[in-house]
Amino acid sequence: MVLSSRFLSPRLRASAVHRVFRPRCCLPPTQYLYRRKYSASTLLGPAPTTLAVNRQRLWDTLHYTAQWGDSKDGGVRRLALTEEDKAVREWFVQEAQKYGATVKVDEMGNLFAIRPGQNNDLPPIGIGSHLDTQPAGGRYDGILGVQAGLEILKVLHENDWTTHAPIAIINWTNEEGARFNTGMLSSAVWAGKATLEYAYNHVDPEGKTFKDELIKIGFQGPVKASYLANPLSAHFEYHIEQGPVLEDEKKAIGVVTGVQGMLWLIVTVTGRSQHCGTTPIDRRRDALLASCRMISRVNDVAWENKGLTTVGVINSEPQSPGTIPGKVTFSVDIEHLSNESMDNMAASVRSLCQEVADKHGCTVDIEQIWRSEAVEFHEDCINAVRSAAIELVGDDQYRELPAGAGHDSVNTSYHCPTSMVFIPSQGGISHHPSEYSTPEQCALGTQVLLNAVLRFDEQLKKKS
Repeated sequence: MVLSSRFLSPRLRASAVHRVFRPRCCLPPTQYLYRRKYSASTLLGPAPTTLAVNRQRLWDTLHYTAQWGDSKDGGVRRLALTEEDKAVREWFVQEAQKYGATVKVDEMGNLFAIRPGQNNDLPPIGIGSHLDTQPAGGRYDGILGVQAGLEILKVLHENDWTTHAPIAIINWTNEEGARFNTGMLSSAVWAGKATLEYAYNHVDPEGKTFKDELIKIGFQGPVKASYLANPLSAHFEYHIEQGPVLEDEKKAIGVVTGVQGMLWLIVTVTGRSQHCGTTPIDRRRDALLASCRMISRVNDVAWENKGLTTVGVINSEPQSPGTIPGKVTFSVDIEHLSNESMDNMAASVRSLCQEVADKHGCTVDIEQIWRSEAVEFHEDCINAVRSAAIELVGDDQYRELPAGAGHDSVNTSYHCPTSMVFIPSQGGISHHPSEYSTPEQCALGTQVLLNAVLRFDEQLKKKS
């Protein structure tokens, strides 16, 4: 999504307190991409190798569901709680039920397709992602993760395989935040990071509320949207990388170890609007010139701290070729694997902006509108994914890396063991109709996911 000046409105500022949708994937610096070698003794025990995903079925199903929101250019436009979203949800429910699952719907419209296990007193092992897309989205972001979960459900069903713990295939509502402008919204409510009232009061660009639209499509469920009422034993998420690292390094699988911290600042620089032909160059209070020099130095902060900074939106007033800009507002996205370093970077940005403003006779106001802490995934889940990857592709064909973009797994990680599986994205492209991963890559990632879940399930069985 390309952010516009709308995101600077008071309404959106308020909604951004918990989570503002991320308009692009921020890749971590290469020095943060690491991979360790493990001996057999450090890996989880063997998972069944007789269960195999059906590559063609997965591929066909993935593209079959693109009919709901087909953008006619190879992509999908399926915003949360629209008629297209309703249609794919109804299909999801029907598919899950055909393969032995019971579907629970919570207050936020999150769907939990639960297949019973041998010990149904245990909370289910979740396999979750999302079916909503960007306005000009592709066919893989989020969708592949849910479809892979359904494929696993089919494989277990046709092989009459009963896991120890129940398995839950999850569709999290409004992960993208493209219509209701807070990403990962429903998993945040489940995790207790956002209130139900806060979520329900979100308004789309047409003034329609989240709650009204959820009721309209018939997916406001009776189950409490809470990890306490609806717990998970673990959460695994399968996703395209949305960046170029795996492809560039010719790695088949990404073992995701966590998600970097992210925060957003809104910087408002105020100078004085004057006639550009009559105001001498040494007597100007040019807000845009000051902002440009701030932005250049914001980039330096990233290099100095081995992190990431991005200025994604700039708005200048009064937008007249003959007038010196008197007011500029711009965004600053700051990201780092270390929460301390991220906060230090934010402090540096505040300091340098004040310094530049003083030099140019301007004032500056900086507001933090969103902060998401870096999280580390659970070693048990990481081990399960790592072991499955090594079994399938070998020690030299996987890469451990943190996720650069936000995912629902951030929220699940607060309350249950969590990890993710990545596969390469062609050209590192995502949030675009040309987003692509091959049938072979999609099937391989699904097989890693299946084997990882079975490994984790085996560990639960041993513990119980």
